[in-house]
Amino acid sequence: MPLPVALQMYSVRDELSKDYKATLEKVKAMGYDYVELAGFGGKSVDEIKKLYQDAGLCIISAHVAISELLEDTKKTLSEYASLGCSYIAIPWLEEERRPGHKGFEPTIQDILNIGRIAKEMGMSLLYHNHDFEFVTIDGKYALDILYETIPADILQSEIDTCWVHFAGVNPVEYLKKFKGRAPVVHLKDFTADDTSSSDTPYDLIMSNAPKKTREESHFKFQPLGYGKQDIPSLLEACEYVGAKYVIVEQDVSTDRTGLEDAEISRNTLKKYGW
Repeated sequence: MPLPVALQMYSVRDELSKDYKATLEKVKAMGYDYVELAGFGGKSVDEIKKLYQDAGLCIISAHVAISELLEDTKKTLSEYASLGCSYIAIPWLEEERRPGHKGFEPTIQDILNIGRIAKEMGMSLLYHNHDFEFVTIDGKYALDILYETIPADILQSEIDTCWVHFAGVNPVEYLKKFKGRAPVVHLKDFTADDTSSSDTPYDLIMSNAPKKTREESHFKFQPLGYGKQDIPSLLEACEYVGAKYVIVEQDVSTDRTGLEDAEISRNTLKKYGW
């Protein structure tokens, strides 16, 4: 059955900065009933809570920087819990924390510690990947090492299907590895030249051979249905893994406004009955 659809509010950050209330009303009118936050936009927790309640939008999750979570874990998680968040996602790692750097192993421990506290508070910690986690360490993707090291009851996944695909990995098959561990899935589309696919030989994918940069690949974010992603297969995979929500995200809109792209993506999902 179709899953609830949320919008990552970073997608419409420009519009939010101009008229927060009107933007939320437009998001609701498109058919989004749920949202994922990416900061408070300079507003207080109480202001955010009222704005979203008035718009009829339910806040299910939030992207929160690992530095913010480490600064005062319980206080930060409590603020988001008061908004109704069930999920907190670590959205990004600074260069020194990434795989291949000396900060990667301590970062895994930091994530473990945050996840334990989140669990105690009745929340689920998620990790939101990009493409850099698909470097290999001792024959394994760094992202797999993260999930193998930290138990599933402490860390769940928020698979970003765009970055999986851009890394040269089949996003449908990779997502299926997380059955029972993927409550929230990011749906995102893109165009790019010379992107690997499921037909790419396994030994080439695992070789850590230099890949083209986003600029070299002419990478461009697109609304759902306008890029390389197999949307129907991704939706089937979301059902297979037992996801609770799918989240539409578009980091940058270039040909249209963020709101226009968000509406196109929502209409694409409606076309498939979602």
